[in-house]
Amino acid sequence: MSSSSSPTLPVTLAEALDAAVTAAHSAAGILQSYARNRSELVIDVKARNDLVSQADREAEACIVELLRERTPGLGIVAEESGGAPSGVASWYIDPLDGTTNFLHAIPHYAVSIALVAKAGTLLPPGEVLQEDTPVLGVVYDPNREELFTAVAGGGAWLNGHRIRASRTTELENAVLATGFPFRDFSFVDEYMPMFSEAMQNTRGVRRLGSAALDLAWTACGRYDGYWEMGLAPWDVAAGVVLVREAGGVATDLRGREPWPISGNVVSGSKPVAQAMMDRFTPHLMR
Repeated sequence: MSSSSSPTLPVTLAEALDAAVTAAHSAAGILQSYARNRSELVIDVKARNDLVSQADREAEACIVELLRERTPGLGIVAEESGGAPSGVASWYIDPLDGTTNFLHAIPHYAVSIALVAKAGTLLPPGEVLQEDTPVLGVVYDPNREELFTAVAGGGAWLNGHRIRASRTTELENAVLATGFPFRDFSFVDEYMPMFSEAMQNTRGVRRLGSAALDLAWTACGRYDGYWEMGLAPWDVAAGVVLVREAGGVATDLRGREPWPISGNVVSGSKPVAQAMMDRFTPHLMR
């Protein structure tokens, strides 16, 4: 498809970023209000170890309302209210990534908002996307007041300061993050050998309970690498942009998707991510 015939976004990336940041701050205000009164929360169980409260729902409703108002030409896919990709690009929204932490008063959770553009979309200054690609990411940690942002071609930022992925080159010198199976246990036989590889061949493995923050912390070099399986696309979409724009790798663990839309992600500095793939791939059951 030529650039002259390629569809363009109905808003600029700068306008979309401003809307996403505003939405993330507004949603975080709702979360923190409930965080001070957790005893009043009504909690529902969607499935085993899959919880939702009115904090999730109200925060998501706030985000969706604002994004529909500010970016009416974009589709919306949200964790609680659903939706499907539409148009040239769609928002992927996780109003509360780390719900279990939130409900147990563990101050490690975030709002995650991403924009994913379809293959063939024309981005400034003239790039035509060859595959579906996350092009904007916002992850906001209200407890530390850390705002991670990135847009395609614009780098990754933390509270206005440029961030870059780790420069670690050897797996044995790396600190990795992961997430244990907690909802879908069908891939345990694949995951556990990977965990063993990571445990025995790195400086250590951390598990803090928020995929969005794991990716954001990988983008700013706190982690040298991160992998997880069985996630949802809204868990990882924003973090993928952050890591890629910070100079790192964030890709589908199975090598099947242009981005980890299926929820199996591996990320980190380029050498560490490659070393992880080299050790993990033999354990995948294709």
